[in-house]
Amino acid sequence: MRPLVKSWIPQCLRILRSPCRLFHGSSRLFTSQIISYYDSINQCKKELPEYFNFASDVLDEWSQLEKNGRRPANPAFWWVNEEGEEMKWSFEELGFRSRKAANVLTEACGLQRGDRVIAILPRIPEWWLLNIACMRTGIVFIPGTSQLTAKDILYRLQASKAKCIVTNDTLAPAVESVLPDCQFLKSKLIVAKGSRDGWLNLRELFAVASADHKCVKTKSQDPMLIYFTSGSTGFPKMVAQSHSSYGIGFATSGRYWMNLTPSDIMWNTADTGWVKAVWSSVFAPWICGSCVFVHNMPQFKPAVIAETLSRYPITAFCTAPTAYRMLVQHDLSSYKLMSLKHCLSGGEPLNPEVMAKWKTQTGLDIYEGYGQTETVAICATLKGMKIKPGSLGKAVPPYDVQIIDDHGAILPVGEEGNIAIRIRPTRPFCLFSEYVDNPEKTAASVCGDFYVTGDRGVMDEEGYVSFVGRADDIINSSGYRIGPFEVESALIQHPAVSESAVVSSPDPVRGEVVKAFVVLAPAFVSYDPEKLAHELQQHVKKVTAPYKYPRKVEFVQDLPKTATGKIQRKVLRNKEWGKV
Repeated sequence: MRPLVKSWIPQCLRILRSPCRLFHGSSRLFTSQIISYYDSINQCKKELPEYFNFASDVLDEWSQLEKNGRRPANPAFWWVNEEGEEMKWSFEELGFRSRKAANVLTEACGLQRGDRVIAILPRIPEWWLLNIACMRTGIVFIPGTSQLTAKDILYRLQASKAKCIVTNDTLAPAVESVLPDCQFLKSKLIVAKGSRDGWLNLRELFAVASADHKCVKTKSQDPMLIYFTSGSTGFPKMVAQSHSSYGIGFATSGRYWMNLTPSDIMWNTADTGWVKAVWSSVFAPWICGSCVFVHNMPQFKPAVIAETLSRYPITAFCTAPTAYRMLVQHDLSSYKLMSLKHCLSGGEPLNPEVMAKWKTQTGLDIYEGYGQTETVAICATLKGMKIKPGSLGKAVPPYDVQIIDDHGAILPVGEEGNIAIRIRPTRPFCLFSEYVDNPEKTAASVCGDFYVTGDRGVMDEEGYVSFVGRADDIINSSGYRIGPFEVESALIQHPAVSESAVVSSPDPVRGEVVKAFVVLAPAFVSYDPEKLAHELQQHVKKVTAPYKYPRKVEFVQDLPKTATGKIQRKVLRNKEWGKV
């Protein structure tokens, strides 16, 4: 049998380059072909390529097709900023530059295959070059958000035993402050115009580095990426992804959820420290041969987003629900989005009200997807599928997604339970390898024959999954289990509500009750708070089941959020329970 790396990848790329006619005519064959490759990999371990490397087996493949005139004249990478600067690279240029970056890591920094590099950078081109350079050298890439504090950086350096860190002038002092406690760190790279004592300057080294580099042969199951992800308790865990899990695993979601082809330009607004950045700004677009568009926005500004969508020929757009909420409040009706044809959302559930407003203002639907750092896309509303507002969509191949109870038994249609992925008798190749140095957490993620996501949901008779909430976000009031998302969805339908977060709050009679933290729309800030709170409570009773209404309402200026815009309900919940 020929190695799959030589047989599967070219065939996969041919399928991905073909016209997208999903769910229409001959597209059934189109769909079954790609799924059959997944099935063959999933069902038979010997079909998984022994060696796979995204840089050589996908990026360099597109580079060759580009040279042969078999790919549209579309950039592979297109970067802009608010000062009007632009960079456009073809796949050939991307290869040339990433090989130079690979030599910087191995020669100037003295790093070897298997070593770990932490990169804490904003949305600048070097982040993408380092990502690919690590693939080419077999070095493990560990991204981090630019909002990390010195304490965060210290924990990540100690836990990962990283031998190199890459950052900019802004965070260099924070790194320097923790150096005495980082015994594993051997080299420090700074991305800056000038020099800094004790640091190697990446741009200076890059300028003189050779572009002659031979990509190492990495095994499919070799570690490629490590992400730190927060759990319900304790410090962030290290999630390891292999070269094949992410490198091959995004073919289906890239083609069918993101609807990407080599002619498309994909803009995903995720911060480089969030896993969605590699999902939608590295693997999914590039395995489809699409252009990755990047805007180096220091802060999210609805006006900048709208202007960028109208100015550049962006065809696919992905952002978080929080961003969509801000955009529909900004009102996009006056902008001409001539090229945009496909919109995506992920990271947290999308309110049906926001989805409806987006459709009214732009004429476009939003296709929702759901996944975790530990997975590729678990569920999604694929192009051509019926959209059910409030639903995450259906299971994405090769995953078998079920709703199970706490003992691993599959629950009937319509019953709430744990969203889970079947891992026995065969573990999907695109599931994370392990929680690094934490076998207890790795084992705890398994229940019976399933990997348990930690999210609660319901599956309907058509296989659509609806999100209820994180298992630790569920509110149990007088025996009623209440998910925060459905209460938040009801609240946002009221014109007074700009944003809301719902958590449990202690109650001497009911054990806990629903509490809503509400950010008011500007026009309602001067209203009587007591009367407005009562009005919101009555509104929720009408929109959803009466027992779900917030018995407590607190008006706030803003809500605590992660660097990627996700609402941190845990912060609010701890605040409430800390009062007991």
